[in-house]
Amino acid sequence: MTHLPYEPTADQRSMLQSLKSFLTSRVAPGAAERDQTGEFPLEITRALGELGVMGAQTPEEYGGSGLDTVTFAMLIEEIAAVDGSLCLTVASHNSLCQGHILVAGTEEQKMRYLPALASGQLLGAWGLTEPGSGSDSGGLQTRAEAQPDGSWLLNGSKNFITQGSVGGTYVVLARTDAARPGRSKTDGISAFVFNRAEVQGFSVGRKEDKLGLRSSDTAQLIFEDLRLPADALLGERGRAFRDVMRVLDGGRIGIGAMGLGLGRAAFEFAARYTSEREQFGRPIAANQAVAFKLADMDVQLEAARLLIRKAAELKDAGADFSLAAARAKLYASEVGVAACDEAIQLLGGYGYIKDYPVERYWRDNRLTRIGEGTSEVQRLVISRQVLSRYAQEPSLA
Repeated sequence: MTHLPYEPTADQRSMLQSLKSFLTSRVAPGAAERDQTGEFPLEITRALGELGVMGAQTPEEYGGSGLDTVTFAMLIEEIAAVDGSLCLTVASHNSLCQGHILVAGTEEQKMRYLPALASGQLLGAWGLTEPGSGSDSGGLQTRAEAQPDGSWLLNGSKNFITQGSVGGTYVVLARTDAARPGRSKTDGISAFVFNRAEVQGFSVGRKEDKLGLRSSDTAQLIFEDLRLPADALLGERGRAFRDVMRVLDGGRIGIGAMGLGLGRAAFEFAARYTSEREQFGRPIAANQAVAFKLADMDVQLEAARLLIRKAAELKDAGADFSLAAARAKLYASEVGVAACDEAIQLLGGYGYIKDYPVERYWRDNRLTRIGEGTSEVQRLVISRQVLSRYAQEPSLA
Protein backbone atom coordinates (compact mmCIF):
# COMPACT_ATOMS: atom_id res chain seq x y z
CA MET A 1 0.00 0.00 0.00
CA THR A 2 1.39 3.38 -1.01
CA HIS A 3 1.95 5.79 1.87
CA LEU A 4 0.25 9.13 1.31
CA PRO A 5 2.26 12.29 2.07
CA TYR A 6 1.33 14.05 5.32
CA GLU A 7 -0.49 10.98 6.62
CA PRO A 8 0.98 8.86 9.45
CA THR A 9 2.94 5.80 8.42
CA ALA A 10 1.91 2.36 9.62
CA ASP A 11 4.48 2.52 12.44
CA GLN A 12 3.31 5.99 13.44
CA ARG A 13 -0.34 4.89 13.45
CA SER A 14 0.51 1.94 15.67
CA MET A 15 2.44 4.14 18.08
CA LEU A 16 -0.30 6.78 18.17
CA GLN A 17 -2.94 4.12 18.81
CA SER A 18 -1.01 2.73 21.77
CA LEU A 19 -0.56 6.23 23.15
CA LYS A 20 -4.24 7.09 22.67
CA SER A 21 -5.23 3.95 24.54
CA PHE A 22 -2.98 4.92 27.45
CA LEU A 23 -4.25 8.50 27.45
CA THR A 24 -7.88 7.35 27.42
CA SER A 25 -7.48 4.90 30.29
CA ARG A 26 -4.81 6.52 32.49
CA VAL A 27 -4.73 10.26 31.78
CA ALA A 28 -8.14 11.55 30.72
CA PRO A 29 -10.13 10.39 33.79
CA GLY A 30 -8.11 12.52 36.22
CA ALA A 31 -7.11 15.48 34.06
CA ALA A 32 -9.81 17.87 35.33
CA GLU A 33 -9.20 16.92 38.96
CA ARG A 34 -5.44 17.42 38.63
CA ASP A 35 -6.16 20.81 37.11
CA GLN A 36 -8.05 21.72 40.27
CA THR A 37 -5.60 20.28 42.80
CA GLY A 38 -2.35 21.00 40.96
CA GLU A 39 -1.09 17.53 41.82
CA PHE A 40 1.89 16.48 39.71
CA PRO A 41 1.25 13.10 37.98
CA LEU A 42 4.53 11.38 38.86
CA GLU A 43 3.19 7.86 38.35
CA ILE A 44 1.91 8.78 34.90
CA THR A 45 5.26 10.21 33.82
CA ARG A 46 6.99 7.04 34.95
CA ALA A 47 4.48 4.96 32.99
CA LEU A 48 5.14 7.13 29.93
CA GLY A 49 8.81 6.37 30.46
CA GLU A 50 8.02 2.68 30.14
CA LEU A 51 6.21 3.46 26.88
CA GLY A 52 9.29 5.24 25.55
CA VAL A 53 7.67 8.68 25.48
CA MET A 54 9.96 10.32 28.04
CA GLY A 55 12.97 9.62 25.85
CA ALA A 56 11.17 10.00 22.55
CA GLN A 57 13.97 11.68 20.58
CA THR A 58 16.91 10.40 22.60
CA PRO A 59 18.90 7.85 20.57
CA GLU A 60 18.55 4.20 21.47
CA GLU A 61 22.19 3.92 22.57
CA TYR A 62 21.32 6.24 25.47
CA GLY A 63 18.15 4.41 26.41
CA GLY A 64 15.70 6.42 24.31
CA SER A 65 13.27 5.61 21.53
CA GLY A 66 15.18 7.42 18.79
CA LEU A 67 12.08 8.87 17.15
CA ASP A 68 12.27 11.55 14.50
CA THR A 69 10.87 15.03 15.10
CA VAL A 70 7.85 14.45 12.86
CA THR A 71 6.73 11.53 15.02
CA PHE A 72 7.52 13.40 18.23
CA ALA A 73 5.30 16.29 17.13
CA MET A 74 2.45 13.84 16.52
CA LEU A 75 2.87 12.39 20.03
CA ILE A 76 2.89 15.85 21.59
CA GLU A 77 -0.29 16.83 19.74
CA GLU A 78 -2.08 13.72 21.03
CA ILE A 79 -1.03 14.25 24.64
CA ALA A 80 -2.02 17.93 24.51
CA ALA A 81 -5.48 17.03 23.25
CA VAL A 82 -6.07 15.15 26.52
CA ASP A 83 -3.98 16.93 29.17
CA GLY A 84 -2.05 20.13 28.49
CA SER A 85 -0.17 19.96 31.78
CA LEU A 86 1.16 16.49 31.04
CA CYS A 87 2.01 17.60 27.53
CA LEU A 88 4.17 20.47 28.79
CA THR A 89 5.99 18.08 31.11
CA VAL A 90 6.75 15.67 28.28
CA ALA A 91 7.70 18.40 25.81
CA SER A 92 10.06 20.28 28.13
CA HIS A 93 11.62 17.10 29.52
CA ASN A 94 12.45 15.93 26.00
CA SER A 95 13.18 19.13 24.10
CA LEU A 96 14.93 21.29 26.69
CA CYS A 97 16.85 19.26 29.26
CA GLN A 98 17.59 16.20 27.14
CA GLY A 99 17.76 18.34 24.03
CA HIS A 100 20.55 20.50 25.45
CA ILE A 101 22.53 17.47 26.59
CA LEU A 102 22.18 15.95 23.11
CA VAL A 103 23.24 19.19 21.43
CA ALA A 104 26.23 20.05 23.60
CA GLY A 105 27.12 17.11 25.84
CA THR A 106 30.24 14.98 25.69
CA GLU A 107 29.85 11.25 25.19
CA GLU A 108 30.50 10.78 28.91
CA GLN A 109 27.79 13.29 29.85
CA LYS A 110 25.29 11.68 27.50
CA MET A 111 25.97 8.22 28.93
CA ARG A 112 25.78 9.54 32.48
CA TYR A 113 22.57 11.59 32.32
CA LEU A 114 20.40 10.49 29.40
CA PRO A 115 19.44 6.88 30.33
CA ALA A 116 17.74 7.89 33.59
CA LEU A 117 15.98 10.78 31.84
CA ALA A 118 14.87 8.72 28.85
CA SER A 119 13.39 6.03 31.09
CA GLY A 120 11.46 8.56 33.15
CA GLN A 121 13.35 7.52 36.27
CA LEU A 122 14.45 11.16 36.63
CA LEU A 123 12.73 14.25 35.28
CA GLY A 124 14.71 16.98 33.57
CA ALA A 125 14.55 20.74 34.10
CA TRP A 126 16.16 23.54 32.07
CA GLY A 127 17.03 26.82 33.74
CA LEU A 128 17.33 29.93 31.57
CA THR A 129 14.64 32.42 32.65
CA GLU A 130 15.30 34.66 35.66
CA PRO A 131 13.23 37.20 37.61
CA GLY A 132 14.83 40.05 35.66
CA SER A 133 15.42 38.37 32.30
CA GLY A 134 12.73 36.76 30.19
CA SER A 135 12.83 37.53 26.47
CA ASP A 136 16.12 39.37 27.14
CA SER A 137 17.79 36.13 28.19
CA GLY A 138 21.26 37.57 27.65
CA GLY A 139 20.59 39.73 30.70
CA LEU A 140 20.70 36.78 33.10
CA GLN A 141 22.44 37.46 36.42
CA THR A 142 23.26 33.96 37.67
CA ARG A 143 27.04 33.65 37.84
CA ALA A 144 29.43 30.72 37.86
CA GLU A 145 32.96 31.40 39.05
CA ALA A 146 35.83 29.08 38.23
CA GLN A 147 37.69 27.87 41.32
CA PRO A 148 41.43 27.06 41.60
CA ASP A 149 40.70 23.33 41.78
CA GLY A 150 38.75 23.44 38.50
CA SER A 151 35.30 23.33 40.09
CA TRP A 152 32.60 25.97 39.69
CA LEU A 153 30.66 28.01 42.25
CA LEU A 154 27.16 29.09 41.16
CA ASN A 155 25.08 31.86 42.71
CA GLY A 156 21.77 33.27 41.54
CA SER A 157 18.19 32.21 40.85
CA LYS A 158 15.91 31.07 38.05
CA ASN A 159 12.20 31.72 37.55
CA PHE A 160 9.28 29.86 35.97
CA ILE A 161 11.24 26.62 35.60
CA THR A 162 9.19 23.65 34.39
CA GLN A 163 9.84 20.56 36.56
CA GLY A 164 11.56 23.00 38.91
CA SER A 165 10.62 21.24 42.14
CA VAL A 166 10.26 17.67 40.84
CA GLY A 167 13.35 17.50 38.62
CA GLY A 168 16.22 15.13 39.16
CA THR A 169 18.57 16.44 36.46
CA TYR A 170 19.06 20.15 35.79
CA VAL A 171 20.68 22.10 32.95
CA VAL A 172 21.35 25.67 34.09
CA LEU A 173 22.67 28.71 32.22
CA ALA A 174 25.04 31.11 34.02
CA ARG A 175 27.49 33.86 33.15
CA THR A 176 31.09 32.73 33.45
CA ASP A 177 32.84 35.50 31.51
CA ALA A 178 32.31 39.12 30.50
CA ALA A 179 31.14 39.61 26.94
CA ARG A 180 34.04 40.29 24.58
CA PRO A 181 34.24 43.77 23.02
CA GLY A 182 31.93 44.10 20.04
CA ARG A 183 30.04 40.92 20.90
CA SER A 184 26.45 40.44 22.06
CA LYS A 185 25.87 40.34 25.79
CA THR A 186 24.93 36.68 25.35
CA ASP A 187 28.65 36.08 24.84
CA GLY A 188 30.24 34.70 28.02
CA ILE A 189 27.26 32.53 29.07
CA SER A 190 27.91 28.87 29.86
CA ALA A 191 25.74 25.82 30.58
CA PHE A 192 26.06 23.34 33.43
CA VAL A 193 24.42 19.97 34.08
CA PHE A 194 24.02 18.20 37.41
CA ASN A 195 21.88 15.74 39.33
CA ARG A 196 20.04 17.26 42.25
CA ALA A 197 20.84 14.40 44.61
CA GLU A 198 24.58 14.93 44.13
CA VAL A 199 24.92 18.63 45.03
CA GLN A 200 24.59 21.05 47.92
CA GLY A 201 23.74 24.74 47.73
CA PHE A 202 20.67 24.20 45.55
CA SER A 203 17.11 24.75 46.76
CA VAL A 204 13.63 25.22 45.35
CA GLY A 205 11.90 28.53 45.99
CA ARG A 206 8.31 29.49 45.31
CA LYS A 207 6.05 27.13 43.38
CA GLU A 208 3.86 29.13 41.01
CA ASP A 209 0.06 29.23 41.25
CA LYS A 210 -0.84 29.46 37.58
CA LEU A 211 -3.82 30.32 35.39
CA GLY A 212 -3.53 27.04 33.51
CA LEU A 213 -1.28 23.98 33.14
CA ARG A 214 -1.81 23.67 36.85
CA SER A 215 -0.53 20.11 37.31
CA SER A 216 2.67 20.92 35.44
CA ASP A 217 5.30 21.81 38.02
CA THR A 218 6.66 25.37 37.77
CA ALA A 219 9.03 26.71 40.42
CA GLN A 220 11.88 29.05 41.27
CA LEU A 221 15.42 27.68 41.61
CA ILE A 222 17.93 29.17 44.06
CA PHE A 223 21.70 28.68 43.97
CA GLU A 224 23.76 29.64 47.00
CA ASP A 225 27.41 28.66 46.56
CA LEU A 226 26.35 25.64 44.53
CA ARG A 227 29.63 23.82 43.88
CA LEU A 228 29.88 21.81 40.69
CA PRO A 229 32.80 19.72 39.39
CA ALA A 230 34.73 20.74 36.30
CA ASP A 231 32.95 18.13 34.19
CA ALA A 232 29.57 19.75 34.90
CA LEU A 233 30.34 22.30 32.17
CA LEU A 234 28.03 21.46 29.25
CA GLY A 235 29.51 22.55 25.94
CA GLU A 236 32.12 25.22 25.37
CA ARG A 237 32.78 27.78 28.10
CA GLY A 238 31.22 31.14 27.33
CA ARG A 239 29.63 29.92 24.09
CA ALA A 240 26.48 28.23 25.39
CA PHE A 241 24.06 30.65 23.80
CA ARG A 242 24.59 29.12 20.37
CA ASP A 243 23.41 25.85 21.87
CA VAL A 244 20.53 27.59 23.67
CA MET A 245 19.17 28.88 20.36
CA ARG A 246 19.34 25.40 18.84
CA VAL A 247 17.53 23.99 21.86
CA LEU A 248 14.85 26.68 21.69
CA ASP A 249 14.35 26.15 17.96
CA GLY A 250 13.61 22.48 18.61
CA GLY A 251 11.44 23.29 21.60
CA ARG A 252 9.32 25.63 19.49
CA ILE A 253 8.21 22.72 17.34
CA GLY A 254 7.00 20.93 20.45
CA ILE A 255 5.20 23.99 21.83
CA GLY A 256 3.59 24.54 18.44
CA ALA A 257 2.34 20.94 18.48
CA MET A 258 1.03 21.50 22.00
CA GLY A 259 -0.91 24.58 20.90
CA LEU A 260 -2.29 22.61 17.99
CA GLY A 261 -3.36 19.67 20.17
CA LEU A 262 -5.21 21.85 22.67
CA GLY A 263 -6.86 23.82 19.88
CA ARG A 264 -7.88 20.59 18.18
CA ALA A 265 -9.42 19.27 21.39
CA ALA A 266 -11.47 22.46 21.77
CA PHE A 267 -12.53 22.35 18.11
CA GLU A 268 -13.61 18.70 18.30
CA PHE A 269 -15.60 19.27 21.48
CA ALA A 270 -17.31 22.32 19.98
CA ALA A 271 -18.13 20.46 16.76
CA ARG A 272 -19.78 17.64 18.72
CA TYR A 273 -21.58 20.01 21.04
CA THR A 274 -23.00 22.23 18.30
CA SER A 275 -24.16 19.16 16.38
CA GLU A 276 -26.19 18.02 19.41
CA ARG A 277 -27.26 21.29 21.04
CA GLU A 278 -30.67 22.38 19.74
CA GLN A 279 -32.10 25.88 19.72
CA PHE A 280 -35.25 26.93 17.87
CA GLY A 281 -35.90 23.33 16.89
CA ARG A 282 -32.61 22.43 15.20
CA PRO A 283 -28.91 21.87 16.03
CA ILE A 284 -27.07 25.15 16.30
CA ALA A 285 -24.44 23.79 13.87
CA ALA A 286 -27.13 24.12 11.19
CA ASN A 287 -26.78 27.88 11.47
CA GLN A 288 -24.32 29.26 8.95
CA ALA A 289 -22.71 31.58 11.54
CA VAL A 290 -21.78 28.55 13.64
CA ALA A 291 -20.84 26.27 10.74
CA PHE A 292 -18.51 28.88 9.25
CA LYS A 293 -16.74 29.32 12.58
CA LEU A 294 -16.06 25.59 12.64
CA ALA A 295 -14.86 25.68 9.02
CA ASP A 296 -12.38 28.45 9.79
CA MET A 297 -11.12 26.61 12.88
CA ASP A 298 -10.59 23.44 10.86
CA VAL A 299 -8.61 25.23 8.13
CA GLN A 300 -6.44 27.14 10.60
CA LEU A 301 -5.59 24.05 12.65
CA GLU A 302 -4.72 22.06 9.54
CA ALA A 303 -2.49 24.88 8.30
CA ALA A 304 -0.76 24.91 11.68
CA ARG A 305 -0.20 21.16 11.44
CA LEU A 306 1.47 21.57 8.05
CA LEU A 307 3.75 24.35 9.31
CA ILE A 308 4.79 22.11 12.21
CA ARG A 309 5.35 19.22 9.81
CA LYS A 310 7.62 21.34 7.60
CA ALA A 311 9.72 22.52 10.54
CA ALA A 312 10.01 18.97 11.85
CA GLU A 313 11.04 17.59 8.46
CA LEU A 314 13.70 20.27 8.05
CA LYS A 315 15.09 19.47 11.50
CA ASP A 316 15.14 15.74 10.73
CA ALA A 317 16.96 16.46 7.45
CA GLY A 318 19.68 18.41 9.27
CA ALA A 319 18.70 21.60 7.46
CA ASP A 320 18.30 25.09 8.92
CA PHE A 321 14.87 25.02 10.56
CA SER A 322 15.01 28.15 12.71
CA LEU A 323 12.66 30.22 10.55
CA ALA A 324 10.29 27.31 10.00
CA ALA A 325 10.14 26.61 13.74
CA ALA A 326 9.37 30.26 14.51
CA ARG A 327 6.60 30.30 11.90
CA ALA A 328 5.11 27.06 13.19
CA LYS A 329 5.25 28.07 16.84
CA LEU A 330 3.79 31.52 16.18
CA TYR A 331 0.92 30.36 14.00
CA ALA A 332 0.04 27.18 15.89
CA SER A 333 -0.04 28.94 19.25
CA GLU A 334 -2.09 31.86 17.95
CA VAL A 335 -4.72 29.80 16.10
CA GLY A 336 -4.74 27.18 18.85
CA VAL A 337 -5.68 29.77 21.47
CA ALA A 338 -8.18 31.31 19.05
CA ALA A 339 -9.82 27.90 18.54
CA CYS A 340 -10.20 27.51 22.30
CA ASP A 341 -11.72 30.98 22.55
CA GLU A 342 -14.17 30.25 19.73
CA ALA A 343 -15.12 26.94 21.38
CA ILE A 344 -16.05 28.81 24.56
CA GLN A 345 -18.16 31.18 22.45
CA LEU A 346 -19.92 28.33 20.67
CA LEU A 347 -20.82 26.68 23.97
CA GLY A 348 -22.13 29.96 25.33
CA GLY A 349 -22.59 29.97 29.09
CA TYR A 350 -21.62 26.30 29.27
CA GLY A 351 -18.25 27.13 27.79
CA TYR A 352 -17.50 29.38 30.73
CA ILE A 353 -18.04 26.82 33.49
CA LYS A 354 -15.76 24.04 34.63
CA ASP A 355 -18.31 21.30 33.93
CA TYR A 356 -17.06 21.46 30.34
CA PRO A 357 -13.39 21.16 29.33
CA VAL A 358 -13.08 24.01 26.83
CA GLU A 359 -12.31 26.63 29.48
CA ARG A 360 -9.43 24.42 30.67
CA TYR A 361 -8.17 24.04 27.12
CA TRP A 362 -8.10 27.85 26.80
CA ARG A 363 -6.32 28.35 30.15
CA ASP A 364 -3.75 25.68 29.27
CA ASN A 365 -3.19 26.91 25.74
CA ARG A 366 -2.66 30.53 26.70
CA LEU A 367 0.88 29.65 27.79
CA THR A 368 1.89 28.57 24.28
CA ARG A 369 1.90 32.20 23.16
CA ILE A 370 4.47 32.94 25.89
CA GLY A 371 6.70 29.91 26.46
CA GLU A 372 9.74 29.07 24.31
CA GLY A 373 9.73 32.66 23.10
CA THR A 374 6.67 34.90 23.04
CA SER A 375 4.67 35.51 19.88
CA GLU A 376 6.36 38.89 19.71
CA VAL A 377 9.80 37.25 19.78
CA GLN A 378 8.74 34.86 17.00
CA ARG A 379 7.65 37.81 14.89
CA LEU A 380 11.02 39.41 15.55
CA VAL A 381 12.85 36.26 14.41
CA ILE A 382 10.69 35.96 11.30
CA SER A 383 10.81 39.62 10.32
CA ARG A 384 14.59 39.80 10.67
CA GLN A 385 15.08 36.83 8.36
CA VAL A 386 12.48 38.03 5.87
CA LEU A 387 13.88 41.57 5.74
CA SER A 388 17.44 40.27 5.49
CA ARG A 389 16.48 38.12 2.52
CA TYR A 390 14.76 40.88 0.57
CA ALA A 391 17.35 43.52 1.46
CA GLN A 392 19.85 41.45 -0.55
CA GLU A 393 17.65 41.29 -3.65
CA PRO A 394 17.65 44.08 -6.26
CA SER A 395 14.66 46.40 -6.27
CA LEU A 396 12.13 46.02 -9.06
CA ALA A 397 11.63 49.79 -9.21
